[in-house]
Amino acid sequence: MIRAMVVDDDALVRLGLTDLLDGDDAVEVVAQAVDGLHAVEQATAHRVDVALVDVRMPRMDGITATRRLRALPHPPRVITLTTFDLDEYVYDALAAGADGFLLKDTDPAEILRAVHLVAAGSAMLHPSAARRLIDRYHHTNRPQAAEARTRIGPLTPREKDVLALLARGDTNADIAHTLGMRESTVKSHVSRILTTLGVTNRVQAALLARDGGLTP
Repeated sequence: MIRAMVVDDDALVRLGLTDLLDGDDAVEVVAQAVDGLHAVEQATAHRVDVALVDVRMPRMDGITATRRLRALPHPPRVITLTTFDLDEYVYDALAAGADGFLLKDTDPAEILRAVHLVAAGSAMLHPSAARRLIDRYHHTNRPQAAEARTRIGPLTPREKDVLALLARGDTNADIAHTLGMRESTVKSHVSRILTTLGVTNRVQAALLARDGGLTP
């Protein structure tokens, strides 16, 4: 059973998402929160596997909440909710540790799919949208580049190949086809890459790849 939390200051949005999630036999909504501060309190009081978090909220916004949630002793996975797919706040939320983002008008079946994917340890990031976010809002400076190269250094040559394609926005299936590997092997490589780099999702890995010069 996936234990979920819905975080949004709009009561109707909370109700709609809660009804949707509770309609899935494998998901249970164990908490709701009206803003980021309330979300942290609820996640501390309840074990939460996946939190759907709005970006713009009073008291504590979704970006700060994401960072605080991911810093908890038992951190939930976080899916950011937003109205705009190229909102700079979404980029900030992903950089803060969110595992994906969804538009609020996303098809209900895709929202459920995202919850299941994220709960299983994957990221729900549309490749092209993720790349556009990186291109639009990420700017490299020399200290970032030096740190990125240091963190990328321990990766094997094959892992660097995988990381470069991941940063390009390729899916695991795309990477497997390009490099002539099994998709399960790519998945293992991605898991080791994230661990070695000390990041929690593919977007953060892509940022380091950009800073470290693996991709233009």
